[in-house]
Amino acid sequence: MKVTIRGNPLTLEGNIPGVGKLAPDFAVLDENFFYKSLKDFSGKIKIISAVPSLDTPVCSMETKKIDDLMNKFGEDYVFITISMDLPFAQKRWCGAEKVKNVITLSDFKDKSFGKNYGVLIRENGLLARCVFIVDKEDKIRYVQLVKEITDEPNYNDIEENLRKV
Repeated sequence: MKVTIRGNPLTLEGNIPGVGKLAPDFAVLDENFFYKSLKDFSGKIKIISAVPSLDTPVCSMETKKIDDLMNKFGEDYVFITISMDLPFAQKRWCGAEKVKNVITLSDFKDKSFGKNYGVLIRENGLLARCVFIVDKEDKIRYVQLVKEITDEPNYNDIEENLRKV
């Protein structure tokens, strides 16, 4: 699949898993540099947002908007943002932006999320902007790949699909 940045084409490594497929596992780092995987969130409905970097305006806005959206959902839901930012940069960002419903995880070391979910950008090593909804049984129920990386996702579509899970 192709995405663009300011109209310039980029290449995604791997294949984005489709709706109905079992969500691939991943090995990413939390703010304390401990590995986390999909299994760490078992029994929850997972909203996984892949972003290039939290330190960019669009990624920051997206994460804050989905963080606010999570106030409408209960404890069965978990919101995870994965980027290539270093874990201590993610922790700093969360503190500065006062987000409370998001778990930030870093794919910088192994790139396993980017590779397994087909969102690793070959040209720059960042993650493409993509939102996945994964149910309690770890099946993918929704995928929204944002074709132009500088655009925000469709939040209404995300909320509507969350309500269906």
